[in-house]
Amino acid sequence: MERKMSPESLMMSYGYKPELSEGAIKSPIFQTSTFVFKSAEEGKAFFEVAYGLRAQHEGEKLGLIYSRINNPDLEILENRLTLWDEAEECAVFESGMSAITTVLLEFLKPGDLLLISNPLYGGSDHFTKKILPKFGIHVAAFKVGQTHEQIIEIVNKTGLAEKLALIFIETPANPTNDLIDISGSKAIAKHFSNASKNVYLAVDNTYMGPIWQHPLKHGADLVLYSATKYIGGHSDVIAGACLGSAELIKRVKGLRTFLGNMAGPWTGWLLLRSLETLKARMDIQAFNAEKVAEFLNRHPLAEKVYYLGNITEKSSSQYDIKKRQCLSNGGMISFDIKGGEQEAFRFLDSLKLIKLAVSLGSTESLAEHPATMTHADVDPADKLELSISEKMIRLSIGVESYHDIIYDIEQALDKVPDKIMCP
Repeated sequence: MERKMSPESLMMSYGYKPELSEGAIKSPIFQTSTFVFKSAEEGKAFFEVAYGLRAQHEGEKLGLIYSRINNPDLEILENRLTLWDEAEECAVFESGMSAITTVLLEFLKPGDLLLISNPLYGGSDHFTKKILPKFGIHVAAFKVGQTHEQIIEIVNKTGLAEKLALIFIETPANPTNDLIDISGSKAIAKHFSNASKNVYLAVDNTYMGPIWQHPLKHGADLVLYSATKYIGGHSDVIAGACLGSAELIKRVKGLRTFLGNMAGPWTGWLLLRSLETLKARMDIQAFNAEKVAEFLNRHPLAEKVYYLGNITEKSSSQYDIKKRQCLSNGGMISFDIKGGEQEAFRFLDSLKLIKLAVSLGSTESLAEHPATMTHADVDPADKLELSISEKMIRLSIGVESYHDIIYDIEQALDKVPDKIMCP
């Protein structure tokens, strides 16, 4: 029996045939807008399948037509991305927000109700709460720690329970590392589904990447990534991805074709490069984050540390969720610094190795101030309720020596007491 290889091994070759590209060991960049058909009949057949005019015949493959529809770099990338999540299909986009907005627009229509978790990444928060209502789509939200019954009551109180079409959650939540129960969210989706409609569950898995959490295995219908983050991992490409069943991804790709927000060949090629080291990078980042969290947990200026490793059986009701869903404590840490915005800014401005920049999951360590940066547009009342305060700092831990990362954090924290003493 042929051995089943692990995803990290298959990242080097899966979905690519060197003999089709002059024996090149790595996929070339197919920098072309269009593809030549062997015959008019072939062109007709390709378009019939691509536009859904008929189903594919047994053994028939979708041929290359035009790079807005398909491209070899994009197809190889999509095939490889399915491996970790064990998804049937994948669609890749030019940004994480393109993936999220395309899914929301495909599965929601005017009059529908969307249920979201709080908090969400700032861009997702803005689109769901300020853009979708312009299209007549209603939005309800629940927060971490609410029970199954409480969330159902939130939906019922809208008076639109029969219109619930999609649940969209982010777990762990950005920037608080709060956990949302994926299987519990799917149970809510099933509660409001009936013979005439399925309520789908979409999960933004960016914070954990495809290595540390697999939402499809816990009942999610769709899993979403900002591939800019861990998947890309080098701060040199913007991309997004959506994975799920062949049936649902066909719908997602259909809308992607007409929105024109597919990833180009350069993006596809860069992500193929990054996938080869994804597990190695993320393993180092998780190891480093554990060391950094241990340091912050002991430091007198870190009032509270938001880190999955701090969720223990004794300390949090979220422990059961973490045990079921998370395969790692991840590489993201937020902490509340003693003081407020002034002290947070003093810390951020004093960093030397760690770069003051938004984004996350790349090889270099990054730090930012969520309340005034990534989550600046979130409603002030929501920020207050969700603990996204002026004292919160978010760290994305990179692959540098953890000794150097900790040294940089420590020397920056050493600058803060002077500011407290001499306002």
